[in-house]
Amino acid sequence: MKQPGIHLIGVDVGTGSARAGAFDLGGRMLASARRDISLWREHGNLVEQSSREIWEAVCASVREAVENAGIAPDTVAGIGFDATCSLVVLGPGGKSLPVGPSQDADRDIIVWMDHRATGQAERINATGHEVLKYVGGRISPEMETPKLLWLKENRPEVFAAAWQFFDLADFLTWRATGSLARSTCTVTCKWTYLAHERRWDPNYFRTIGLEELADESFVRIGQEIVDPGTALASGLTERAAKELGLPTGTAVAAGMIDAHAGGIGTVGIGGAPQANLGYVFGTSSCTMTSTAGPVFVPGVWGPYYSAMVPGMWLNEGGQSAAGAAIDQLLRFHPAAAEAAELAQRKGVALPVLLADLAAAKCSTPSEAVKLATGLHVVPEFLGNRAPHADPHARAVIVGLGMERDIDSLVALYVAGLCGIGYGLRQIVDTQAEAGAAVENVVISGGAGQHEFVRQLLADSSGKPVVAPRASEPVLLGAAILGAVAAEKFADMRDAMARLSSAERTYRPAQGEIADIHRRRFEGFKRLQIDAQTLRSC
Repeated sequence: MKQPGIHLIGVDVGTGSARAGAFDLGGRMLASARRDISLWREHGNLVEQSSREIWEAVCASVREAVENAGIAPDTVAGIGFDATCSLVVLGPGGKSLPVGPSQDADRDIIVWMDHRATGQAERINATGHEVLKYVGGRISPEMETPKLLWLKENRPEVFAAAWQFFDLADFLTWRATGSLARSTCTVTCKWTYLAHERRWDPNYFRTIGLEELADESFVRIGQEIVDPGTALASGLTERAAKELGLPTGTAVAAGMIDAHAGGIGTVGIGGAPQANLGYVFGTSSCTMTSTAGPVFVPGVWGPYYSAMVPGMWLNEGGQSAAGAAIDQLLRFHPAAAEAAELAQRKGVALPVLLADLAAAKCSTPSEAVKLATGLHVVPEFLGNRAPHADPHARAVIVGLGMERDIDSLVALYVAGLCGIGYGLRQIVDTQAEAGAAVENVVISGGAGQHEFVRQLLADSSGKPVVAPRASEPVLLGAAILGAVAAEKFADMRDAMARLSSAERTYRPAQGEIADIHRRRFEGFKRLQIDAQTLRSC
């Protein structure tokens, strides 16, 4: 029997997979589906993907989600897309162009985590251009203008031949509708668009060596910029509708970066977005803080106008490696292989197994910090995104012994989680000092679903961690975009308030546990300084 009513589809393209969720108008997810996507890594911090493969994975996921939900395709009122902030390079007619030395045209995406443009980012930062005020004072190699500059300098024939440079979310909406409109979210957060003035700054592009983009009036990076949730063109094209298994003309919303969709699906809890810091804990982590006016925080991206919640300013921080940092940390330990086999037998991921083992050793989850006594981790394997904006920062591990058993692996896991929490605390404190204080951390993302993890993050960050009722807040955020495009709610804030709710709040421990975390946090900051001092030795 088909589910009655009106439905929405949310699509999320992360680093390793494309997912789709089918929702009703109450925000309840009826079913979801996913497809893995390839990731090519090369020497020199090159990481690439295929837009063709991603679109095929999106289509398969949407079809399966609709089928699993038991809904009729013609009941889908709107679809929203979110994706990683990766750079897609297409030639005339939408033909894929190779972005790296492989010469493989199918590899047409420079992935967000690709750091090939570190040198270009440093040269851009050395200009001290006024535009950099709106990216926390320093641009990151994760952003698009350094990557475009790298492409021009290292693949000039590809740069010259490119018809369009898309952020991945904007590629998806173009592929769905044929519209070249870009989202305020993508171009403001990653491309230096000045949303509060509704313009690109030509002087910035000429100063950094991308004068061609200014000279051609930004036709290749976006001349039409619209707010997330805006209905694009006439909805799904006939071709895209057939591929997705949905009706032609289905409303399609201007999209968002994946972490920001998680923010849309969470920070509306309680009807006060400015009180909630959205924390997406996945492969990387992203923090999102909304304010009524602009707040300039050195080392924290933004402030960005209308990049997440329309009409509000956004400060965006996070860690370049979070879940990925924990994975990397665990691989170093001699007991990793044994623990991975045990996790496989139990049918769980290795971090889940270790969280269960840690929780079982303690009377309360908060007591688990004592398992890591003397063991400290600064998990900056891929640099410090915020608040230091230092891509050269690297991880620090202090206190390792000769132990080879699973118990010592559990202790290392706990120390790593604490390090993630202290990085979050550092961002929260830095923002508060600048005038962007928050009351709660609202968590989403696959790495933060375990209750043990949530409690340890609350204790180490010193802030209540709120778990949303939605099991997949990022997919919900994408679906909210589709709902707004389909005019099922008055506006974005209305949809956020009505579809977002809390399931449980994890409050930070007090007393002895709080004191332990305070002392460990001070040590965390000292280790960062020591690592920077020793970097050139």
